[in-house]
Amino acid sequence: MASYKFTDDFLDLLKEQADIVGIIGEHVKLKRTGGSWRGPCPFHQGKGPNFSVDPAKGFYHCFKCQVSGTAVTFLQKHVGMDWASAVEAVANRSGIALPVRQDRQGPDPRERFWEVNAAAAAYFTRMLWEDDKAAPAREYLKKRQISREVADRFQLGFAPYETGLLRTHMDTLGFDEARLLEGGLLVKREELAEPRPRFRRRLMFPILDAQGHGAGFGGRALGDEEPKYLNSPEGPAFAKRRLLYGLNSAKNHIRKDARVLVVEGYFDAIRLMAAGIETAVAPLGTALTDEQVALLVRYTKNVFLLYDSDEAGQKATFRSGLELLRAGASVRIVSLPSGEDPDSFVQAQGGDALLALLADAIDLFERQLQLLERGGWFGDLHRKRQAIDKLLPTIRATADPLTRDIYVQRLSELAHVDRELLLREAAAEPPRSRSAETAGAGQAHDRDDDDRGPSDDGEPPAWEDVPPVEAVAIPRPSVPAKRGRWGKPRGPEWVSVDSPLRRGKAGVVGFERELARLMVAHRGFVDRVAREYGPDAFRDDEAASIFHALVDHGADATIEALASDLPPQAVTLLEQLNGESGAIADPEHAFQRAIVRFRIREIEESNRQLSELVEIAAPAEKDELMRQKHQNSLELRNLKNAGWAAYLKSRT
Repeated sequence: MASYKFTDDFLDLLKEQADIVGIIGEHVKLKRTGGSWRGPCPFHQGKGPNFSVDPAKGFYHCFKCQVSGTAVTFLQKHVGMDWASAVEAVANRSGIALPVRQDRQGPDPRERFWEVNAAAAAYFTRMLWEDDKAAPAREYLKKRQISREVADRFQLGFAPYETGLLRTHMDTLGFDEARLLEGGLLVKREELAEPRPRFRRRLMFPILDAQGHGAGFGGRALGDEEPKYLNSPEGPAFAKRRLLYGLNSAKNHIRKDARVLVVEGYFDAIRLMAAGIETAVAPLGTALTDEQVALLVRYTKNVFLLYDSDEAGQKATFRSGLELLRAGASVRIVSLPSGEDPDSFVQAQGGDALLALLADAIDLFERQLQLLERGGWFGDLHRKRQAIDKLLPTIRATADPLTRDIYVQRLSELAHVDRELLLREAAAEPPRSRSAETAGAGQAHDRDDDDRGPSDDGEPPAWEDVPPVEAVAIPRPSVPAKRGRWGKPRGPEWVSVDSPLRRGKAGVVGFERELARLMVAHRGFVDRVAREYGPDAFRDDEAASIFHALVDHGADATIEALASDLPPQAVTLLEQLNGESGAIADPEHAFQRAIVRFRIREIEESNRQLSELVEIAAPAEKDELMRQKHQNSLELRNLKNAGWAAYLKSRT
């Protein structure tokens, strides 16, 4: 095999001399506009000329969806090439000589493992569908609602319990006992004269590396055997710290969509991909390792974590999140209803329902703040100090300076602690435990172990005593949708997962759900919100639906009565809000904060409209539009700098 070695000087030359207009022009109809070229954006299927290509800078940018990059990243995201192939294609298209190839002497040493694993995977698949011994495995897949088509796509198989079947079959293909032992398919204990299969009576998941080579297997027990999941042993081809299940098929979709969804298990990843969500991957353990993170950020830095909603899932979420922040990734948490995992949720609700949840995904640090605030950790001095100690590791782990500054500012405002003091605390070296001080002397700590002590950076486990929010189960209604106080239907035809408003408003409506939570817990605020805002003020469909139900049913309505009028997705949110309603430390403050957030959004939307008008306005009109925009910006800056108290006072 051979490969190129690209130096920084060569990559700089490539960016300067690349024929970016010619390369992108093969995929997008471009028209010259001054010194740049314009056309419809291929990434969000735009119609207008929002997509700009600047040959002088070697850069493209969409003013609508904000995607940008070079000729190389365009081929990665739009065409689906890997990075090295894209570099080579741009160089060839632009007439730039490639550097001298660096040749490896001899075959890749991992090929012998890839070969034996591929043969074993084919054997396991044949056993699953053709052998009577695999009936429990087929029944298990049926129970999990995994079709034959889906199982074949992911090459699922079955390893029989009998000791000699695999060895006999592989021997007919030319793989002797030594080769099977070397590859980990057979194991030999000193007290046993004969080797036996490593995987026995297990549902088999072939694990492929990013290039699609058979690195090893994961096997799920079908009986009471332990462990429940068993992996291939560590070796030249299989290193679970550096592998991600599903990445081989997801990587091009991840580049194109500029996001990745990280789930916990094989079935989670399979369910999402089978439902058309092709950007899902899973680590081969609980939390992501630094090697897995380094692999992920090659494809995107926009990461959504979809771990289980229980305590173990929460801890894994935060451990993974810190690794991702260290790599400069943007980390968002997708909250599933209590008791659900991605597999069960998509199986019941469908892929569109999960995509709708992505629009409400919350930043990792904001989620930690949310849990602490709802648990009353900021309510007294002692617990406030503990809460800050729990949050400092996240701030320290954040590699992006701007994101770190935003986190510090957010914590300063919430905890009413001086920002400079927080910066000094974050810059200080964290206390190290005895275990952490000696960790470097021995074997590297395995972050996939469930029984885990202090983390590698010396931080004590910080979230064991912060329980995840549990939702209260509410019976799903079977009654038709009714019409509310303002005459709008509250049924599925109104609250749709395909709503354009939902698709385009990621992150903008989180405070509306906080306001809905406040009204569910403290009904006296319902009339106050109704007096301030009509039905069109809420952009979050489910929060709006709950708001309508609260107004219609009155302050004394039970949760079950409210749920009877709501569509399923709004019922799910109501369950969550009701389960979280007991930990609002300062309801009046929460209400006032929501009012300010509404005003901030009004100003931001006004400025966007003014900006659009400026582009088409006559010269005589532009001055007035810019004056209005300037006034808006001054008010917005004042509100964001804690001037909201004066704003609230002016309204009374």
